[in-house]
Amino acid sequence: MRGPTLPAPSPTFVQRKKRILEQLAVPDAEYTDSSPKGSVDAGIRDLIDEINSLAGFVTTSSCAGRVSVFLEGTKKQAGAGEAEDIGVEDGEARKLAAVGGKGGGGAWLFVSHDPVALLGSDAEDDGLMALLGFKGGPEKKDDTERITKGFNIGDIATTRFIHFKFEPMILHVLTASPNHAQLLLKCSLQAGFRESGAVSLAATTFAEHATPIVGIRSMGLAFESLIGFHEASDDSLHCTVSSDYLRTLVRIANDRFAENTKRIDRFRTALSEAMTPVVRTGDTGAGWEDAESRKERKKAEGLRRREELRGQQYQREGDTSTAMETEDTQLDMPLNTDFT
Repeated sequence: MRGPTLPAPSPTFVQRKKRILEQLAVPDAEYTDSSPKGSVDAGIRDLIDEINSLAGFVTTSSCAGRVSVFLEGTKKQAGAGEAEDIGVEDGEARKLAAVGGKGGGGAWLFVSHDPVALLGSDAEDDGLMALLGFKGGPEKKDDTERITKGFNIGDIATTRFIHFKFEPMILHVLTASPNHAQLLLKCSLQAGFRESGAVSLAATTFAEHATPIVGIRSMGLAFESLIGFHEASDDSLHCTVSSDYLRTLVRIANDRFAENTKRIDRFRTALSEAMTPVVRTGDTGAGWEDAESRKERKKAEGLRRREELRGQQYQREGDTSTAMETEDTQLDMPLNTDFT
């Protein structure tokens, strides 16, 4: 039994994959990474295991999809250069953040990798505010006046805004060759992850083989909305939208979660079919065919079967016409005719 025509992974790739899998094999209680959650998302763990079981593929980073509320870090002043130190905290220099960036004390106020359960009453709306990181709603007088007056240019340049975000699945896969990368990209595009792409398509040295990294993503499902700001004078967070608006954002995010799950399932199916040569060719069962050959054979068989059915229909219609002509001839004969 043979699979798709893909080159054998190089020894270098095999070693890199081994190291990555050793890291993923660490128990969940001990595993940590740089994501807000700090571990592999449960909603995508099965997909990661399936990909890593295939020769020539290994995942390097992933997110199953998430809804989050994020507070920007302290911004660089207008005209500033690259990120610069703004002080020392816990022995490490803090950096100023670019516009919308995560440096400079930026913080995740809320993160969920699953749909957010919505409650129904006004009192429970206050619970949603607290869940998303706010202690109070936008109905306070000072917030209302601030929103009505708006922010001047100076404020916008320094204000730390609060963002509500939905981000669909993103998955990075190290592949053993450009052929492996092309197959993975084909499956991701078919599943609806249209912003997928690959990098490192060329080998860095003549002694090494190219091992592209494929990014599987669908930014068409992502959305973001500003919902508040940070008040530096008293280090407080202010929501600038109503509870109804927040609930609408959550409902939209939950709907995007459902579509995100459908695309993940389509990707898993496409990859499984592309990597599984399960059909024998010929009446004797000799030989094997890949998914594309099977598709062409099935198409040809369908056309041939349709022609056979059409031929049988013509034959039946011809037999019916002959029988009717015979019957008409018999009806034209006199009664009690002697044929002897």
